[in-house]
Amino acid sequence: MNSILSDRINAMEESATIAMAKKARELKGQGIDIISLSLGEPDFKTPIHIQQAAKDAIDEGKYFSYAPVAGYQDLREAIAKKLREENNIQEAKAENIVVSTGAKHSIANIFMCIINEGDEVVIFSPYWVSYSEIIKLAGGVPVLIEGDLENNFKATAEQLKAAISDKTKAVIYSSPCNPSGSVFSKEELQAIAEVIKEKEDVVVVADEIYELINFTGDHASIASFPGMFERTITVNGFSKGYAMTGWRVGYICAPVSLAKACEKIQSQFTSGGTGIAQRAALAGLTGDQAPSQEMAKAYLKRRDLVLELLKEIPGIKTHVPEGAFYFFPDVSAFFGKRAGDQTIHNADDFCLYILNEAHVSLVTGAAFGAPDCVRLSYAASEEELKEALKRIKDALSKLN
Repeated sequence: MNSILSDRINAMEESATIAMAKKARELKGQGIDIISLSLGEPDFKTPIHIQQAAKDAIDEGKYFSYAPVAGYQDLREAIAKKLREENNIQEAKAENIVVSTGAKHSIANIFMCIINEGDEVVIFSPYWVSYSEIIKLAGGVPVLIEGDLENNFKATAEQLKAAISDKTKAVIYSSPCNPSGSVFSKEELQAIAEVIKEKEDVVVVADEIYELINFTGDHASIASFPGMFERTITVNGFSKGYAMTGWRVGYICAPVSLAKACEKIQSQFTSGGTGIAQRAALAGLTGDQAPSQEMAKAYLKRRDLVLELLKEIPGIKTHVPEGAFYFFPDVSAFFGKRAGDQTIHNADDFCLYILNEAHVSLVTGAAFGAPDCVRLSYAASEEELKEALKRIKDALSKLN
């Protein structure tokens, strides 16, 4: 049956984070004690008041039918209100909001709606693994601008200006960033905005899914800057800040023409998201924010713990993440080293060695556009993190 598969699907790479999680599950199934630090998934449970809202919605019996394609009106209005009051995106209205089955779905909708064959999309790298594959699936060409460890993995407005061409259709970045945890300041985003405003018909996709896990206390939305609302598609959702990964609720805020286009494509692909999940999301957005704030405090504590443990491993180089729940250390010092018949040639080999020797799953940085690095998620208990870092340190000490 392989002969009937399209060139499109044959050319697509599997998500590296999901692939590593799959390998970890297979080893767990064999009875091996694997500590998984590969998936970007909160280890907290969804807050109780959000769970209760879903139960109440079931008991009401009103949300079993197809939901509106763009999402329930009250949820869209609440999202717009949140964006006006918390993100200073004053133009945001319900008509600008499209609710989808997760932020990944939202990003796919966007690029399927704006990309023509051969259009270029500038990606701030390191980048979330699915950006480039979604862009290529839509017929676009990813163009990477690379931030390095010395600059906290943040590419600059100057790099963006040099990368934009006559074929550029869009720019995409995340802040706080997956995989690096870096956060763009208002000044850095203002400089990026000025570059974009120089180019007619270039839009920016701002992935803000980790907004609530920001240790700087100063989240900035580029859509709030003068002249940027009509040039920006803001992507966000409930998975990370509300520990609702499995509920699958994400959204965009976009100019009306693009919002309608995303609603149109969604009507053909999935229709509206699950009604019960949307009621839960509404409770998350409008209810008690203390659980989300407590989770963010716990992530900060874990970040500091892992930072100290990483400092104890010779050869590991890292910056201090300002948000999300990842470290993105440079492990190139181990390339060329070996233990027994295993040689570490690259970050892929490094991750496989750590999985097999230390029984800890990480993700290769090559999947994120940074082949000298690996991604380590600290969305795990402090006990697991201590044990995982001990195992990694012991495994790396065996290399020579």
